[in-house]
Amino acid sequence: MTWDDLDARLAEVPGTVSAYVTRPDAAPTWARRADDTHYAASTMKVAVLAALHRAADAGTLDLDAPVPVVNDFASAQPDAPRFTCNSDYDNDEAVWARLGDSAPLRWLAHRMIVRSSNLATNLVLAHVGLPAVADVWALAGARHSVTGRGIEDFAARDAGITNLVTAADLGALLATLATGATRPGPLAPPATCAAMLDVLTAQEHRDDLAAGLPPGTRIAHKNGWVRGIRHGAGVVLPDDAPPYVIVVCTTTDPDTGPGDEAACQLIADISAQVWAARHDL
Repeated sequence: MTWDDLDARLAEVPGTVSAYVTRPDAAPTWARRADDTHYAASTMKVAVLAALHRAADAGTLDLDAPVPVVNDFASAQPDAPRFTCNSDYDNDEAVWARLGDSAPLRWLAHRMIVRSSNLATNLVLAHVGLPAVADVWALAGARHSVTGRGIEDFAARDAGITNLVTAADLGALLATLATGATRPGPLAPPATCAAMLDVLTAQEHRDDLAAGLPPGTRIAHKNGWVRGIRHGAGVVLPDDAPPYVIVVCTTTDPDTGPGDEAACQLIADISAQVWAARHDL
């Protein structure tokens, strides 16, 4: 299947499907609607992870210092009441089990990625701050993505404060981490970038991008989903070819669109096609 064939197939999907494929530190091999904005869902957690590690490198936060595990957060909307997370919307009972106790930021960041914990995300975000996440996007060269609020901050959402990504911006962020793991880059020293990629490689939700790869293939990735939305963004590290970045973002009508299972399969199919072309990217 050619890139044109993939374009034609994705054009038939109701809604917006964006894609971005590139070698780190290179021009994209294939991009489709890569600058269209999508609600970020949990893909914004990659930028939060990077902001945390940058703060640790700067000495303003200690990754191994325990912090209180609370469910009480300041809204990004000025003068709005504080908000809480709903455990029914979370994917990680382990963080909720520590409510009222404490946990190291490193552990919370790990759960934020590998289990996509919303509570852990808001805890980490409360310590790093939204401006630090904005700095990450800017340093990665992102042009349209924004992390404006925490998860389940409904007062901010209702005021129009949101979290947006594009396939190109997610690709730029992951490419910056991948290249930064081999030489000093704008986000962090090589060892720090490599540590972040290790966290992303431990991702336990593997039903989209990873599902399209041969078993055992190393992929450092983060996905995100809410009703009508499914995204996958990752760095694939083949044994027989250079690394490559792949991002697929899908936004469809939750009532008439293909549904999450079909969206996962679509992303897996695209991932498989890109894998088949890995030597020619």
